Amino acid sequence: MSRLLPARTVPDFTLPMTDGGKFQLSQRLGDHFTLLLFYRGVHCPVCKSQLRDLQRHLGDFARRGVTVVAISMDSKERAQTSAEQWGVDDLMIGYGLDENLARVLGLYISSGRPGSNDPPIFSEPALLLVKPDQSLYFASIQSMPFTRPSLDQLLQGIDHAIETGYPARGALAADSSA
Repeated sequence: MSRLLPARTVPDFTLPMTDGGKFQLSQRLGDHFTLLLFYRGVHCPVCKSQLRDLQRHLGDFARRGVTVVAISMDSKERAQTSAEQWGVDDLMIGYGLDENLARVLGLYISSGRPGSNDPPIFSEPALLLVKPDQSLYFASIQSMPFTRPSLDQLLQGIDHAIETGYPARGALAADSSA
């Protein structure tokens, strides 16, 4: 299976949102970037902290021309519970991410642990930063729920990228055709 590489097009997708609307990547691209934050689901306390932090930084991202959306494989009910109980109702929250699309995007997939509140299947956390031409600029894809990237450092990196035109890195494919 091939993986999504920087400077290559991120597949377009549409997901329902907890506010009743739809998120379609190609229709919501930010002036400079779109931040796709993939979270594990309402069962994850680390995701709760990360989404609360993301909500606190929404203005910082908006001032930089970055559209932000948090996405999970959760059902509508579970995603709405996240928005309400976590106090992140200012965030765009997409739900119902399909396993096949999650795999195309390079996300790690886990199964729930017996006896836990985990859903049967869910994606592990990731951050994808997409340019206005819908190409991948940055990816942080994790196989575990802990040690999430700092949003403050991400904002600093975005500032640097905007100011200097810093190119996407890691775009060379193994077959050297990049």
